[in-house]
Amino acid sequence: MIIKNLRESREDLDLTQKDVAKFFDLDNTTISGWETGKDTIPLEKLVRYANEFNLSLDYLFGIISRNENYYPFELDIELLARNLTALRLKNNFTQSYVAKKLNTAQSAYSHYETASNLIPTTFLYGLTKIYEPFSIDELFGRKKIKE
Repeated sequence: MIIKNLRESREDLDLTQKDVAKFFDLDNTTISGWETGKDTIPLEKLVRYANEFNLSLDYLFGIISRNENYYPFELDIELLARNLTALRLKNNFTQSYVAKKLNTAQSAYSHYETASNLIPTTFLYGLTKIYEPFSIDELFGRKKIKE
């Protein structure tokens, strides 16, 4: 799964793949894999990147075309779980329905809504196909910087 605007954001920041690899203390090939979709960027690393460079998760996932400024945030799995549940219920979906759309078991999906497990980046992207309109930034409880 490609984080659609990872490469574009890196280039806009005048960073090389080597710079990003150094930031994460990883090999350049890992960054290349994230940008090409060969590898999936772990959610914790994506959040760290978004916080460090003031990038919207919605922008990085390609939900919006321009970056919006948000305050940095801590990854709060309990808040995320509550928001996932609220989003599903607001849309009158069952866990089974969402799980089927994500191509996973209902029991596995339930772990994201109970904060037992952090939802994988690929499933988070899959939610953008299930819920419209949808904001990943709002799901995480991020606050916009007022301009």
